[in-house]
Amino acid sequence: MTTRVWGYLEEYAAERKEILDAVDTVFSSGRLVLGSSMHGFEREFATYHGMPHCVSVDNGTNAIKLALQALGVGRGDEVVTVANTAAPTVVAIDAMGATPVFVDIDPDTYLMDTAQVEAVLTDRTRCLLPVHLYGQCVDLEPLRSLAAERGLLLLEDCAQAHGATRHGRLAGTTGHAAAFSFYPTKVLGAYGDGGATLFRDEETARRMRRLRYYGMEERYYVVETPGHNARLDEVQAEILRRKLPRLDGYIAARRAIAERYAEGLAGTGLSLPAVAPGNDHVYYLYVVRHPMRDEILRALKDHDIELNISYPWPVHTMTGFSHLGRQAGSLPVTESLADQIFSLPMYPSLSPATQDRVIGALREVLAAL
Repeated sequence: MTTRVWGYLEEYAAERKEILDAVDTVFSSGRLVLGSSMHGFEREFATYHGMPHCVSVDNGTNAIKLALQALGVGRGDEVVTVANTAAPTVVAIDAMGATPVFVDIDPDTYLMDTAQVEAVLTDRTRCLLPVHLYGQCVDLEPLRSLAAERGLLLLEDCAQAHGATRHGRLAGTTGHAAAFSFYPTKVLGAYGDGGATLFRDEETARRMRRLRYYGMEERYYVVETPGHNARLDEVQAEILRRKLPRLDGYIAARRAIAERYAEGLAGTGLSLPAVAPGNDHVYYLYVVRHPMRDEILRALKDHDIELNISYPWPVHTMTGFSHLGRQAGSLPVTESLADQIFSLPMYPSLSPATQDRVIGALREVLAAL
């Protein structure tokens, strides 16, 4: 049987009673849109982070897109980010008419190389958008200082870093705003799409609430600024409310799995995840690196193990972003790593037996190279 890369069925079996109760709670409430479940989740998610405002939306892409719009980023503006990310980060920037400007990444952590940011700033730069990738935080202190000095916005992409900390500070609590995804595979995942943005400023949060609801206040039918239909579904909100108290437990399980990988794969020649000093990694993904990646993945299929690559194509090399004019070779670290990285199974319900099977197969394949 082929090993799956995440354990939806195992999680559902363990939490089925509460998930179904969440669904029944919503269906029995008589309020299926913009109800108590959504508002309750927003309060609780904001409280978890110690932030004053949370605005939930229908997916993580809109969490970034509408946050940019609420912050005033639009056509003609430049947003500094990375190409080693899931495409939605850049899709959201492009959808606002802004221009993504890429910097390269650190070769050890695969996170934004913040030392390169100042060199790409122009008089059109409006926002810095670091991506807390794979489960650990970018060093935000240089970016926060740069933003303050240059009058820039700082928007954190936290889609892969729920609960991650740097020097004890949670991802999503440093910038002007922070966007999260609750796609089912995330550290805190719904049973469908979902997203949210945290804000410090009340008026910006109010703009975001209007933008997710056609441009209207929730109780009125007058459009103030044309917006979108991007509300978080009540069922997903209630499920997320039930799962939020378990978030720290999910993270503890992921860290235990990561430790088991580190022990089992030590000395194999595989480059294992590097944790930046001061970071507490939550291991949304367990990304490893090897120069013979493709040969390894082909050999693992003989063991009925198929693994993912996150991400095989840097965003700037995709045909859909050819209009940005970035040529192959312009981000050498990003491009080199894209040919070498791959992800091992990582989800809280991953059994020791399944993990041992993956470790054993990898050790056998690596020894034969």
